[in-house]
Amino acid sequence: MGWPRLKSKRKARLACRFTTGVIRVEVDGRHVTLPRLGTIRVHEPTVKLLARVQAGTVRILSATVRHERGRWFVSFQAEVKRDIERVRRPDTAAGIDLGVKTLAVMADSTGEIRTVANPGHYDRARKQLRRASRVVSRRQGPDRRTGQKPSKRWEKANTQRNKVHHQVANLREDALHKLTTAVAAEYGTIEVEDLNVAGMLRNRRLARRIADAGFGEIRRQLDYKTRQRHATRIVVADRWYPSSKACSGCGAVKAKLPLHVRTYECDACNLVIDRDDNAALNLAALAAAAVTGTGVAGDQDSAPAVSKPRGADQKTRATRPRRKAEAGRAGGATLPHQRQTETRDRTQAEALTLW
Repeated sequence: MGWPRLKSKRKARLACRFTTGVIRVEVDGRHVTLPRLGTIRVHEPTVKLLARVQAGTVRILSATVRHERGRWFVSFQAEVKRDIERVRRPDTAAGIDLGVKTLAVMADSTGEIRTVANPGHYDRARKQLRRASRVVSRRQGPDRRTGQKPSKRWEKANTQRNKVHHQVANLREDALHKLTTAVAAEYGTIEVEDLNVAGMLRNRRLARRIADAGFGEIRRQLDYKTRQRHATRIVVADRWYPSSKACSGCGAVKAKLPLHVRTYECDACNLVIDRDDNAALNLAALAAAAVTGTGVAGDQDSAPAVSKPRGADQKTRATRPRRKAEAGRAGGATLPHQRQTETRDRTQAEALTLW
């Protein structure tokens, strides 16, 4: 195995975990007791956890102390006896379309469309961040190449700048938790998109707003909240499903739909609808099809057959043929079941993947 590798103080998160020893919540609801640290007062009251421990519905397994966003946190890993909560509309399926201009557009199987505005916490704090960063740049900061240590004024200014970043992160986390909790507690089936967030961040014009929206965090929270709290179903649409290009009325698919075009105009049925609303309706129809076997918007059984041209966004190429075996070279023979074939075009309608 070799020698153990020590974590770097500059790169690793300052954290430690306690699995044995005295780990308990004090009866006053304001203190916790941890091994080797003793009794520590906490900023937030622990009344809810204490009530569950006294009632016998929670058993504390371990405790983790970590330093995050300028503060020390202690989190308890506990075995909880919790009943599954019933959602308000268990027979309703909803599709969620995430975006930058509007954070989320939710459409359900009844045709109702709701919009959640993008708070833009980072954009509102940019002026304050520029001012704080300007103060930091005028101080004597650290330099590992020359061994120069930061001055006290630089550390004080850097702490003030970090507070702004921490406030933005806390506001974003609070908004996303409220959104995902409300969605998971209402619908029985939720359809989300499989977004390539890492690829979307390469767009230098939209990277800041995409990162501020937190698309990946929304999907992560919906995953565990629907599965653990409500036992509802979350369905992830295929990454190449044309939710924005397809018409929610007749099912026709456009070959191209640039991002700056915010209104969808169908050439087949002359439907004019907002781009995000159209995508949310398509996702809702896909969620309903996963549950009942038929869609809501653009039912394929009743709607006339419409051609679905495939765009050139998804690139496919033929695989390079394998070279033939040469004389004096071991191997080279290809069995019939090992012959390579060309990569076929991906069809528009694929099997759904449960997340």
